[in-house]
Amino acid sequence: MKLLFADTFYWAALLNVRDAWHRQAVVYSQPLKQVQIVTTDEVLLEFLNFFSSYGDYMRSGAAQRVQDVLQNNSVRVVDQTHQSFLDGLALYAQRLDKGYSVTDCISMNTMRQLGIVEILTHDRHFTQESFTILFSEEA
Repeated sequence: MKLLFADTFYWAALLNVRDAWHRQAVVYSQPLKQVQIVTTDEVLLEFLNFFSSYGDYMRSGAAQRVQDVLQNNSVRVVDQTHQSFLDGLALYAQRLDKGYSVTDCISMNTMRQLGIVEILTHDRHFTQESFTILFSEEA
């Protein structure tokens, strides 16, 4: 089974119908039944933080989306550990010339560990680390 990594970008675009990438995220998610989506606790944390100032309706939707993801058998959520944080911090410290977030660094490390090369994102930071972003066209 093919593995695809899902970044915060993807989960946010799926949830927010006003997001410029929403339609593409929905379309892209349809054929994903033959793949397993992989994400991390850190990505889900970043997703919840992203919607923290959007008001009750979106906060509730974000919380429900995370609960759905955690119960979805086609999504593997990699647990947050102290070691994943330390490894992410190490990559962050090695790439001070980049604009990578610690969550991005943890995601990149997770992708490398699992042999994943494609990511559901538009974040070009991942291309700098030789990953293939699947949302590269304009919304």
